[in-house]
Amino acid sequence: MPTCKECENEADKLVSIKVEGKAKKMCEDCADRVRETAEIAEASESVMQNMMGFKGRR
Repeated sequence: MPTCKECENEADKLVSIKVEGKAKKMCEDCADRVRETAEIAEASESVMQNMMGFKGRR
């Protein structure tokens, strides 16, 4: 069985996702957690830019 690189547990299948520009293979639970973290970081960055009055590109 394949092993997840994030949590070091065995998984039925691994999912490949991009994290900070690099493709990583991990189990679906870890992939969901990483996606949620990325979405939260992007949303908080957007809120901070709006609060600071930043009108440029990211």
